[in-house]
Amino acid sequence: MKLIYDVGDKPKFSQTLVFAFQQMIAIMAATLLVPILMSSNTMPDGTTLTFDPAAALFGAGVGSLVYILFTKRKSPVFLGSSFTFLGAYTAVIGMNYGYWGVIIGVAMAGLVYALIALLIKLVGSGWVNKIMPPVVIGPIVALIGLSLSGTATSWMHSNGGTDYNLVSILIGTITFLAIAFVSIRGTKTMKLIPFIIGIGVGYLLAVIVSAIGYAADISYLKLFDFGGFAADFSSKWATSPITAFVDLPKFTFITAIQTASQYPLDGAAIGNIAITFVPIAIVELAQHIADHKNLSNIIEKDLITDPGLTRTLLGDGIGSMVGGFFGGCANTTYGESIGCVAITKNASIVSIFYAAIGCLILSFFTPFVVVINCIPKCVMGGACVAMYGFIAVSGLQMLQKVDLSDNSNLYIVCAILVSGIGGLAFDFGSNPIMDRALISIGSPASALIVGLITMVVVKTKKKADAPAEENTQEPKAE
Repeated sequence: MKLIYDVGDKPKFSQTLVFAFQQMIAIMAATLLVPILMSSNTMPDGTTLTFDPAAALFGAGVGSLVYILFTKRKSPVFLGSSFTFLGAYTAVIGMNYGYWGVIIGVAMAGLVYALIALLIKLVGSGWVNKIMPPVVIGPIVALIGLSLSGTATSWMHSNGGTDYNLVSILIGTITFLAIAFVSIRGTKTMKLIPFIIGIGVGYLLAVIVSAIGYAADISYLKLFDFGGFAADFSSKWATSPITAFVDLPKFTFITAIQTASQYPLDGAAIGNIAITFVPIAIVELAQHIADHKNLSNIIEKDLITDPGLTRTLLGDGIGSMVGGFFGGCANTTYGESIGCVAITKNASIVSIFYAAIGCLILSFFTPFVVVINCIPKCVMGGACVAMYGFIAVSGLQMLQKVDLSDNSNLYIVCAILVSGIGGLAFDFGSNPIMDRALISIGSPASALIVGLITMVVVKTKKKADAPAEENTQEPKAE
């Protein structure tokens, strides 16, 4: 892909600020959503743990800075709150392990990455290309984008609620079309900020429609939550006028220290936390490799080789540990960030760096966090159609050089796409407290396992058949 700005390029300061803001917009909705979902879990005694979206935003920013440092400023991707660990958060909260249980679990997941990085340092990363050739990694990357598509369409269908809404779909579609139009027909500058323009158009349209809905008392048109914004502002103003504008994020480690006596941990608890988080971290390795293979294809530089898988894993793992310490959420490389790079053709690491700094700063500004949190889900759904679609297409592009007329390749792709899109998952053990599996391997990782097994079977059989074919040849005349 021909980039407008390569990894090492440094756009003008004013441009960089705009590009950084776009990256922040791309990752922020999902990053802020994870702590909100985590806060919906209750302890056995009925109390609810609260995780602050502003603290998660701060954690994502500092985690991304750690990642940039470890990868020697060569990998333009932002770390955001991971959805993969939501089940693990629910489990440890349900086991009455409190805030420290979550922080320790995230730290264990990061430690897994660090140990795997050490192993790769010792044995090299050549095995990655052997067990994950384009015929495997291509459909896996495509699957990551396709598996997220349900979120985008559900947000468009109901604006994050439960009721089907045609107006919501219309605004989401207009948001997507605005992004597409700007990316194709816009000026050079506009092509670098299609998400800001597209989301801005959708946001404004949603506000106008919602204003009409509130004025005429038509629930169907109330897509923007004016009441939520006003309630949040007024509650903070009543406490302190200053905190209505500037407030310290409720860092998870501070809350954990304050409530440590309420949720004591012993050796058995640490073991249970490890059993819950470590397997998920190992499964996440596949997505880490897939994301970096995808990004490598976009920027036309092999990140697995330089800066190397050791550094990307350390950056991801340590960045996640630091992010979890502040915000309670494990971090991961964000597909939204990679999609943003692909669509805008701006891979400048400076933009990612400024986006990380911006997250740190803006996490202290209450109105900004609230405004971003109030972006209608239908608008973000339209934007995600573009982002997730580009991820899927990037994976399909990796298959261009794969000979799909060869059945051994065809069956590998079939196994991955059908099992992944079909929702195949592997569950092991039982967690009686939460009435769910103790360890659950999600669809993308399960599809990868099925694909690797298929590759071993079909490729091994093909090699075994080769001598037989040679034996059928007529002997040469002497």
